[in-house]
Amino acid sequence: MKRSVDARQRELKVHLTVLVDEKGKPIAKEAPIPLYTPPVFQNVHNAEREVVIIGAGPAGLFAALTLIEHGIKPIIYERGKEVSERKRDIALLNRNEGLNPESNYCFGEGGAGTFSDGKLFSRSKKRGNMQRVMELFHFFGAPDTVLYEAHAHIGSDKLPTIIKNMRECILSHGGEIHFETKVESLKPHLTSPQGEEKGKTVTPVILAIGHSAHDTYRMLAAEGVKLETKGFAMGVRAEHPQALINRLMYHLTKPHLTSPQGRNTPLEGEKEGVIKYLGNASYSLVTQVDGRGVYSFCMCPGGHIVPAGSTADTCVVNGMSASHRNSPFANSGMVVQINPEDIPGDDPLRGLEYQEALEREAFKQGQAPLNSPIEGGRSSAPAQRLRDFVEGKASKDLPKCSYLPGIVPSRLDQWLPPHIGKRLQQGFRDFDKKYPGFLTNDAVILGVESRSSSAVRIPRDPETLQSVSTPGLYPCGEGAGYAGGITSSALDGINAALKIADLA
Repeated sequence: MKRSVDARQRELKVHLTVLVDEKGKPIAKEAPIPLYTPPVFQNVHNAEREVVIIGAGPAGLFAALTLIEHGIKPIIYERGKEVSERKRDIALLNRNEGLNPESNYCFGEGGAGTFSDGKLFSRSKKRGNMQRVMELFHFFGAPDTVLYEAHAHIGSDKLPTIIKNMRECILSHGGEIHFETKVESLKPHLTSPQGEEKGKTVTPVILAIGHSAHDTYRMLAAEGVKLETKGFAMGVRAEHPQALINRLMYHLTKPHLTSPQGRNTPLEGEKEGVIKYLGNASYSLVTQVDGRGVYSFCMCPGGHIVPAGSTADTCVVNGMSASHRNSPFANSGMVVQINPEDIPGDDPLRGLEYQEALEREAFKQGQAPLNSPIEGGRSSAPAQRLRDFVEGKASKDLPKCSYLPGIVPSRLDQWLPPHIGKRLQQGFRDFDKKYPGFLTNDAVILGVESRSSSAVRIPRDPETLQSVSTPGLYPCGEGAGYAGGITSSALDGINAALKIADLA
């Protein structure tokens, strides 16, 4: 029923929650996973009630599915393209052939997590049925493992098909999805109670825009929707050889290991041993430096680093793993906590502007100098060997890297703001104390990792989930500042839809 790996000690453990029969004996592994109650979607072609949803990421899609379950018609507006067309734009971006600002790793059907994540793990303690999120993913095609793995993973190669299945379900039951349609004003969709005609109801609007819709935040501010700065995190993305991470995390120090079949296998390669049984290792690291958290984020074993910017003059990096997690590289965001008081001023968008300024600097640093032998491209990223960064040295060359657009040597230790760069340097030292060998020049860091969470929150009433300034507007997901990943965003979208359904 549940499976998790505990690699904190040298003796690796797999914790299982097992379904047993009436005599207490485990049911044979061939038995099917106990069935959950499948969703029942209603025909909403002619439904009396409609809800506008802005954004087709996990919050928007799961909100739409929940509304259909309750007989309410969802009308989704998505600025980007559907997944198959989005793939083409992402391929061009990876080949340094240009960025489509409306269709990229951030924008498009499925949201930012579709092509740059694939993990269904959340540290969120949000109220709600997280298991139901997993069941819906499974219903639309995710593997059985999402129902029981503690750190469930689908993979960025499999998620697009699941997202497509969700879309087809929404459309076949009477919902609407309008792609390549960016909402530039709330006024056509939402009127305040003070301005409506007598007897006319306000059409609810679920705002599920994602954390990268900076232009939409500015539109909301201009239209009087209350916004506030919230804490966020920024840093770099670090990439190690996966074999090194496997050795460190699985404590592979003995000359031989016992495979599941009982045979001894060599330390390197573990084709039939611990690596095959447990998969490539991941890690979760955290420390405190000068009163701020420094921690790993969105760790991708056997993964790739991808260009996650949404404008032509910025450089943002993120990570993804395909379903098999079989890349020779392991990457993770390494970020520093930033609190609102760390940024001067009182503008609610000042955190967003801080993000953008550092992303523009990273873009500038990632462009190869004229007459340089390095072939930097439009999406190339600034990079530095890890130990060189910590010791404040220039990297004369760079190791192989999974980042397809290419990397350019850069002194991240010099141009990252000190309250980020200095804390990262100490953070890497701390991580090396816990896992000796982590701090190595075989690893490389790329800049910048700036979209780990939203720098803006759209305040909402905790009971109704409506905007405190704009009745009828339901901000949800990462873009509203109330979630931090695929599953927590999906759950937030479900909760918003349930609130609207209860008002029927």
